[in-house]
Amino acid sequence: MRPFSIKAKLGTLVVISVFITTGLLMVALRTETELRFITVFSMIATLLITQFVAHGLTAPLDEMNTVAKGISHGDYTRRVSGADRRDELGDLASTINRMADDLEAEDRHRKELIANVSHELRTPIAALRAVLENVVDGVSPADPEMMLTALRQTERLGRLTETLLDLSRLDNGVVPLRSRRFEVWPYLSGVLKEANLASSQRGPISGSGHHTRTDVHLHLDVSPPELTAHADAERLHQVVANLIDNAVKHSPPHGRVTVRARRGTGPESLELEVQDEGPGIPEQERHRVFERFNRGTAQYPHGPGSDGGTGLGLAIARWAVDLHGGRIGVAESARGCLIRVTLPGAPRPRH
Repeated sequence: MRPFSIKAKLGTLVVISVFITTGLLMVALRTETELRFITVFSMIATLLITQFVAHGLTAPLDEMNTVAKGISHGDYTRRVSGADRRDELGDLASTINRMADDLEAEDRHRKELIANVSHELRTPIAALRAVLENVVDGVSPADPEMMLTALRQTERLGRLTETLLDLSRLDNGVVPLRSRRFEVWPYLSGVLKEANLASSQRGPISGSGHHTRTDVHLHLDVSPPELTAHADAERLHQVVANLIDNAVKHSPPHGRVTVRARRGTGPESLELEVQDEGPGIPEQERHRVFERFNRGTAQYPHGPGSDGGTGLGLAIARWAVDLHGGRIGVAESARGCLIRVTLPGAPRPRH
């Protein structure tokens, strides 16, 4: 039992009350004071001490009740005082404050999510509406170039919708993991080729979550060349593609993005690194880069030909890595940004 717990305080109250009563009784016996006066004095002293202790116990509970009612009505700004108390009420106050912090952060995230999704949807919808209105009003002819512009905006909407659907599946925990063994070099080589091909075919109008730059060189480094790994190929594709997309967007003109793969510590485990030559990520922002709709605060974070993306790519990468039970984070690098992914590989057999 802690020395400042409520049980200790109540026990102390009982002991003090007994001492007061016993002391007054001894005084009565020595001074021949009537017992009724001693009884009255003892009751008054005990009630005063009990009232003092009870006020110290009930006042924090009244405050907690008020704060809890405010939280239930959506007021997440109030906090309970007395979290530094060294008893059960201090623990309860700390728990309520942490709950209020979490609810406030969740409410802020929900509002930001609605605002950002609305913004991301409004841009391609407005562009698509303008194209169609020009065609309907006869301002612009319905030629292949105009239809291609409309198609690209529609594709951008589709990609954003698919991304939000992936995040919804993540929140609901309904995404299965289909892991298998595969060779790393040909797999990553295919991912890089797809990234280069998609960039060259999209042209000057970028899509959400996909780069359009053709001046950045992608380099693959796998050691040993016969390296194999055990993971869900589709989910790992999301990780690598989004990391490459993010690295290319932040690369300087004619920059270089390097994808490295090494053997991990476990059987068929994998360590991946994606490094660019851009401005890097400030240390104070590294814990936020994997949050949804986070785009950083760099003055010129994106290269030419980029729309800035939706800020969902790294959130999806973290989701896919978490599904594997792996780790993803920003590592120290002398130049640019280095993101390291560690996948655990094949599960260990149970004995």
